[in-house]
Amino acid sequence: MCRNIRPLNNFEPPATDDEVHAAALQFVRKVSGTARPSQANQAVFDQAVREIAHLTRHLIDDLTTTAPPKDRDVEAAKARARAELRYAR
Repeated sequence: MCRNIRPLNNFEPPATDDEVHAAALQFVRKVSGTARPSQANQAVFDQAVREIAHLTRHLIDDLTTTAPPKDRDVEAAKARARAELRYAR
């Protein structure tokens, strides 16, 4: 999985459309092998991002869980702590 794609399910507040779009963009970049498509491929690239974002939104909205929602601030603090350990010199 792409390092920049973050889990979006089961957060309070729920994932925003911007977060879903960013994840879709990262996915399309990874699959296509390019961060900036050529002009000839721009329309296809943008369409793929829109379709994947749409499907991702449906997936997130339809998933169910019995786990309590995660707090974004707590999860961000955990990620910072992991990064600090990983990149400490």
